[in-house]
Amino acid sequence: MTEPTTQPLIAVHGLERTFDVRRRVEGRRRRVRDRVRAVHDLDLTIERGEMVGYIGPNGAGKSTTIKMLTGILVPSGGSVRVAGLDPSRERVALARRIGVVFGQRSTLWWDLPLRDSFELLQKMYRIEPARYRENLARFVELLDLGAQLDTPVRQLSLGQRMRGDITAALLHDPEVLYLDEPTIGLDVVSKGRLREFLRALNAERGTTLLLTTHDLQDIEALCDRVIVIDHGTAVYDGSLAGLHAQGGATRTLVVDLVDEAPPIEVPGARVRRVEGPRQWLSFPADASAAPVVAAVAAAYDVADLSIQEPDIEDVIRDLYSRGA
Repeated sequence: MTEPTTQPLIAVHGLERTFDVRRRVEGRRRRVRDRVRAVHDLDLTIERGEMVGYIGPNGAGKSTTIKMLTGILVPSGGSVRVAGLDPSRERVALARRIGVVFGQRSTLWWDLPLRDSFELLQKMYRIEPARYRENLARFVELLDLGAQLDTPVRQLSLGQRMRGDITAALLHDPEVLYLDEPTIGLDVVSKGRLREFLRALNAERGTTLLLTTHDLQDIEALCDRVIVIDHGTAVYDGSLAGLHAQGGATRTLVVDLVDEAPPIEVPGARVRRVEGPRQWLSFPADASAAPVVAAVAAAYDVADLSIQEPDIEDVIRDLYSRGA
């Protein structure tokens, strides 16, 4: 029996997770035990069909949260419900309703062909054969995996393996897909293909996505909502533009001119650095780059230009420095 659809798909209240860490102390034979709070006082709700970015610096508690949402870790305190279930107490029932992809760990069988891994998962999740064939054909087409189905997983490239992991996580039609650094190590083409697939998945099937990443381009391409976690608790919940505005973050337009020139002067941006014909212009992260690019192109002889996004750790650092 499932919960009413009016309830949030994910509901977290006062979530806590602590770890005991032993460390050496000079002059003492026995190690000292410290209690570390990886997550504390965490509240969040995620509705069905949302695409949410869950971001923060290394060690902020992102992966620990995902592991509690999936039932891998038992919370030290607070409550968590996913699809109406308690993840740590109802792991088997929950496993049929969620999909998980950890960017640096594969759920595929290393020495088996990709096709065999998928068939094993079909048996494990007891997916109806017709639905399995339909899903597999759809995902193989969208993720361009047809030529790799008979290749052992250990022989796949990182991008091919990642697409295989995502297919594996979706074969049983999960209601929510957790993605932990899904584009780490991927080239630009593979990242673009993966983002297009995830957008289509959300639009066509209403699959809820919770994405943790350090790549802000993933967030901008996929997520309307961002939750920032730092030191184990949420410090921001809203739009990416609002996060940039609160943190005072800037984007950078890198301009390569045909010849050396004095610092570029255009409305809405200022020059931070000049090295020969290359100049770095900064402008607010929540502002459109189009007017700045157009103004530079109209007034100067440009050989090339590119935009550098702010690092999420810089965004959070600015957020705190302004007392937010």
